[in-house]
Amino acid sequence: MASIPEIKQASQEGIDFLMNEEGCVLHPYKDQVGISTIGIGNTYYEDGTRVKMTDAPITKDRAIYLFRNVLQYYENTVWSITRDDITQNMFNALLSLCYNIGPAAFKASTVVKLVNKNPIDQAISNAFYMWRFTTVDGIKKPILAGRRKRESKLYFS
Repeated sequence: MASIPEIKQASQEGIDFLMNEEGCVLHPYKDQVGISTIGIGNTYYEDGTRVKMTDAPITKDRAIYLFRNVLQYYENTVWSITRDDITQNMFNALLSLCYNIGPAAFKASTVVKLVNKNPIDQAISNAFYMWRFTTVDGIKKPILAGRRKRESKLYFS
């Protein structure tokens, strides 16, 4: 019996999905929770320096470079913490969640626990949806509900 190759990185479709979810802003901006961000959801530059609101705008090529540079870190997080038999779409959806909530939260998430127990458990959809809230000005808002639904749909496709 042939084994299924272990997925270690996003497919082009997964990269396109994530880039679409993050969007691309070529000047520093505050994200939904007030963190200085630039490009395709980057809060740091490749040298580890945090993005500041006083930073100069960047080009689209630079935004893509920054995104691709940091993406490997998130891919390694998803690959190292999840079981070896998930599909490409499962990996892509988990990568999108990890990129958005951060590796520490991702590693501790119910999503990861359920995936590692049984990757086809329908409860995983609800676990994605648990991450729909963002606190804005001290108020918890379901700003990420649409993204979580799209990630869950991708996961189970």
